[in-house]
Amino acid sequence: MTMTVETPLADAKREVPAAFNRVARRYDLLTGLNPGYRRHLRYSAERLALRDDARILDLCCGTGLSTAALRDVYPRATITALDASQGMLDVALTKPWAGEVRWLCGDAMDPAAAGADGPYDGILMAYGIRNVPDADACLANLFELLAPGGTICFHEYSVADSAVSRALWNFVAGAIIIPAGVLTSPGSPIYRYLRRSVVDFDGVRAFEERLRRAGFADVRTKPMDGWQRGIVHSFLAERPR
Repeated sequence: MTMTVETPLADAKREVPAAFNRVARRYDLLTGLNPGYRRHLRYSAERLALRDDARILDLCCGTGLSTAALRDVYPRATITALDASQGMLDVALTKPWAGEVRWLCGDAMDPAAAGADGPYDGILMAYGIRNVPDADACLANLFELLAPGGTICFHEYSVADSAVSRALWNFVAGAIIIPAGVLTSPGSPIYRYLRRSVVDFDGVRAFEERLRRAGFADVRTKPMDGWQRGIVHSFLAERPR
């Protein structure tokens, strides 16, 4: 099935890996147009506040930009990176440091089934939780993969609580992201889907409550800077000891 603008969002989420396969080779080019993209991933990596030699799962790692942030912040860590798009992983494997990371192709809904053998001291899931078909089931599985006392960070868009943030996101998506996506990846609907998925996702308070219902403790949210303040957040939580 080909993702279209009219595809119901729940169905479109199931098509995301295939859609990313189509844009993988040009994905880093597009994210490079956002001056804060890599810096903000590093913020979330730093906010995990892990030991240097931690065991870390990078979930929805894509082309390895989030993995690079973790590797830079925790140079002695053992990092497992997982994504459902083989095309994105193929790009990640071309990075000069790729041999230092264990790469897995699998479903973020159930990382253990793909070989992500926890427990992990930390989990980073960047731009992923809003794309899974069942966020609560995904959180339940991630809770089990996290070591007691471990920290999880969801680096994610959330604009539902702020009309200003929602309007800014819609403007940037419509005026910059979607046109740039058309230029770099003609025919791909993934960037139109991106706009819809962000608007549809939980507000900050709703996602924090979702984390608490899943059993996580010490739930807190930290902002980004620049134009993405109020749009992209580090959602942090811990598995109780």
